[in-house]
Amino acid sequence: MQKKICLLGTFAVGKSSLMERFVKSIFSERYHTTVGVHVQKRTVELQSRSIDLIIWDLAGEDEFVSLRTAYLRGAGGYILVADGTRRETLSKALEMQRCAAGALGGVPFALMVNKTDLRDDWTVQDADLDGLTRKGWMVFRTSAKTGEGVSDGFIRLATAMVRGYE
Repeated sequence: MQKKICLLGTFAVGKSSLMERFVKSIFSERYHTTVGVHVQKRTVELQSRSIDLIIWDLAGEDEFVSLRTAYLRGAGGYILVADGTRRETLSKALEMQRCAAGALGGVPFALMVNKTDLRDDWTVQDADLDGLTRKGWMVFRTSAKTGEGVSDGFIRLATAMVRGYE
């Protein structure tokens, strides 16, 4: 079974770093801009079966343009990524969620608020994230640098995606 997951978020929130941490267990301090889309695969065992997660890292956008919605086609789920040190990236992620939900319907999604290794510099408030959790969102505080919360976020989203096909 294969499942496509799209990573959505603005520039420099850590989408590529989260994907690299999950797929290859690595982190690089060097910033690389994604142009277009970068795709990687990781096979995971869920509910006694192998699932190929095809992860699409979409180029960072401050505005979710119609061109990007074409990349969403066929996605079984998506991850919104925000940078905990830049509150405006959470606002953009919320806008992207509305657009993605319009394009994909009710597929499972998660929010990863990245950079917990810089927690002292966070401008995103726990109350904001707790409010989203109360609305039924899967919210993860992550660090691509240390790995905190990364696998848990991907695996829990993949589990929700597979559950929809049982």
